[in-house]
Amino acid sequence: MELEKVSEQNNAIPSVLRQLHTQGETPEFKEREMMMMNTDILIQVLLLLLGLGMVFAMHSFPKKLISNMRLRGRGSVQAKRHFVLGAQLLARARSAPNRTTALNLAKDANNEADKALSFDPKDAAAHILKALAQDLQGHKTSALKSLDAALSPPAVKSLSDRERGDALFKRAELQISVNRRRRVDSAISDLIESVKLSQENSKAYCLLGQCYEQKEMKEEARRAYEGARNVEPNSVAAREGLDRLGS
Repeated sequence: MELEKVSEQNNAIPSVLRQLHTQGETPEFKEREMMMMNTDILIQVLLLLLGLGMVFAMHSFPKKLISNMRLRGRGSVQAKRHFVLGAQLLARARSAPNRTTALNLAKDANNEADKALSFDPKDAAAHILKALAQDLQGHKTSALKSLDAALSPPAVKSLSDRERGDALFKRAELQISVNRRRRVDSAISDLIESVKLSQENSKAYCLLGQCYEQKEMKEEARRAYEGARNVEPNSVAAREGLDRLGS
């Protein structure tokens, strides 16, 4: 009996194989087989394209990164070039023989500052150059805005303590010239910080003394003038301030 069962199973195997072979000859089976082959080919093509894309990305990304770094480097050099040219024009404007020439040179210095800022908007020095050029042209409110930009993040981070102290002094000076009565408190705040950061600026001490005098804070004014005299013993403004206070 067992031999007969094995024989029947063996006989069944060729029958199944013949059935599969027969199905392979039918149009439906051939169509399914063709669809499977097309799907395999499509998957292989997609994998190939994906691989090529990854290789391209791996090679092009460092090039783009280096290119951006080079552009930033060139921008920084260009910014410094325009800043130096603007500073030279401003120096010439301050020593110009007449006001017309001074105004024209100051305007050119302002333009160079704008060009420097177009390459590096975070450069506080260019903002300060712009403020000084605007002040020389008589545009004090605009100069204040430029100094505000220089003394605000992120530009202020590029200044040393002494440079920041000098910029604060200049801003206080402009605040007083624009509106002494309304801006005296802001000026005092800037000047207190200025003399901490730039202790050798006798003019900042003197202006601080004048602001305190305006507010009738005589003791504070006296200390400010004495600070100026300690820095510059021959300071006329400090001596006159102390004389007014009866010292």
